[in-house]
Amino acid sequence: MDSKPSKTPNAREIAAQIRDGIAAGTYGPGARLPGAKGYAKKLGVALMTVQRAYGQLAEEGLVEGRQGSGTYVIDPVQGEPTAQQTAVSIRDVKAELVRVTAQLADLAERVAKLEEPNGRD
Repeated sequence: MDSKPSKTPNAREIAAQIRDGIAAGTYGPGARLPGAKGYAKKLGVALMTVQRAYGQLAEEGLVEGRQGSGTYVIDPVQGEPTAQQTAVSIRDVKAELVRVTAQLADLAERVAKLEEPNGRD
């Protein structure tokens, strides 16, 4: 039986899943992420999609690629935040962004209603 998801994820979604795994401690400091080829096959996506997800996580400072070895969760320098702390912070910022975006949409709708003509001339 195949365990492929019904909808194939994009790179952003794959990065979010791994980021959540780092935040939850599933992937601790120094942990090796799944091999990109095997992970791509498991998810039913192109290798490039997983590589883009890993690249996004590297840009966020959560993981590093090691030539010929794989991709690993960064083991922080003393005094620096861990990848888990960084992943939690990124997740929290994204949640706050969603909340603020919803508030702005509500505010824009209220302003639009206030600007509607009242039918009085």
